Amino acid sequence: MDTNVITREGYEALKQELDDLWRKERPETTKKVQWAASLGDRSENADYQYNKKRLREIDRRVRYLRNRLSKLRVVDYNPVQEGKAFFGAWVTLVDDDDNRMLFRIVGTDEIYGARDYVSINAPVARACLGKSVDDEILVRTPESEKLWVIDEIRYQPSS
Repeated sequence: MDTNVITREGYEALKQELDDLWRKERPETTKKVQWAASLGDRSENADYQYNKKRLREIDRRVRYLRNRLSKLRVVDYNPVQEGKAFFGAWVTLVDDDDNRMLFRIVGTDEIYGARDYVSINAPVARACLGKSVDDEILVRTPESEKLWVIDEIRYQPSS
């Protein structure tokens, strides 16, 4: 499975994070490091040590984002997708007990901090790919398997 895919919204969010880190947070942290260094003994200076550590974290994240953004392939909505579950779809599943599960199929870089986003590599997403409303899907995980029915598929085209 292609793990270098991302929705347009996810790509823009990563670009915004990179921009914020590079243009706002890094210069502010650099100023704090310079100020703390001017106070003298750096070995006992908590401000210096903390901000120097934060600067390394920012630089590490900036390097990661630049590298990752260059490898990602944005997958935009296409009207041909309508009626079937593909990348970027919001899918609602229902089981025999009328339990519902709603999620969006997205790239691996988009799932962190998003409770209702599921990686395209997850068993439930893989089971849904190419299926239509009212299709039954069997979701197999290492612990169990469960039968669901696709109740709704919708897309939110990028604006």
